[in-house]
Amino acid sequence: MEFFQSEYFRKTENGSIKCLLCERGCVLNNNQKGYCGANSNRDGELINLVYGHPVALNIDPIEKKPLYRFLKGTETYSLGTLGCNFKCSWCQNYNISQKHFDDRIPSETVLPDEVVSGAIQADCMSVSYTYNEPAIFYPYAKDIGLIAKENGLKNIFVTNGYQTEGIVCDMKNWVDAVNIDLKSFNREKHLKFTGGELDIVLRNLKAFADSPVHLEVTTLVIPDFNDSEEELSSIAEFILNQLGSDVPWHVSAFHPDYKMTDRNATASEKIFKAVETGKSKGLKYVYPGNIR
Repeated sequence: MEFFQSEYFRKTENGSIKCLLCERGCVLNNNQKGYCGANSNRDGELINLVYGHPVALNIDPIEKKPLYRFLKGTETYSLGTLGCNFKCSWCQNYNISQKHFDDRIPSETVLPDEVVSGAIQADCMSVSYTYNEPAIFYPYAKDIGLIAKENGLKNIFVTNGYQTEGIVCDMKNWVDAVNIDLKSFNREKHLKFTGGELDIVLRNLKAFADSPVHLEVTTLVIPDFNDSEEELSSIAEFILNQLGSDVPWHVSAFHPDYKMTDRNATASEKIFKAVETGKSKGLKYVYPGNIR
């Protein structure tokens, strides 16, 4: 099996390497995988193990990402790989995000130009990097994205917003739209339940808001986690004051899954209340989601 060598790393003084794809900044010894399981040190080089190996490849309505104010009514060619740099207890895609790539198991290879050809044949207007965290397969996503742009397609990142500043800066050159999950506005809870620092996500949200990239924000409203009026108000105020009143906010209902089956699904009344909270704070576009 051939592997793709990534440029997003630097060598350290003791002979290991540091991954520069996300803010975990994994320092890897030889043959050691990163936290995400998708990148590895092979003889002093960072290898993107999942390059060319999507495990999910679908045609989705763009509203499913969710994006409601970008290419509305179109379909998007969506792909994801194994692995993630977060460990969200409620992940609905845990069957791929919490699995690590095993190069001992043969898997189909789908090269970047083949992904774009598939999107064109399906009459999609965009390619979405989604299902798991696309930062961990950034070299693959970017190679697809550059070919997609050459063919008139848009590129969409559905992300937890944990990229390094260097990756965020690079994304602005080829990504057209992002949806970033703002999972909590409480630093301790965010760290405990996702494994990531809230301030990094907030930093990257502001970076995209200050760029030409179209930005939408999603919050999965989870009972007894982030569903208090105080926390939802704080998120709405952050979006209003730091991102802008015209940035769409999706408030989606939680359904028990993965390691969080100990609580009920979010009541629809709670979601509609969150929508009203966002609008009352001055947000122009607040959408309910995932209501059954």
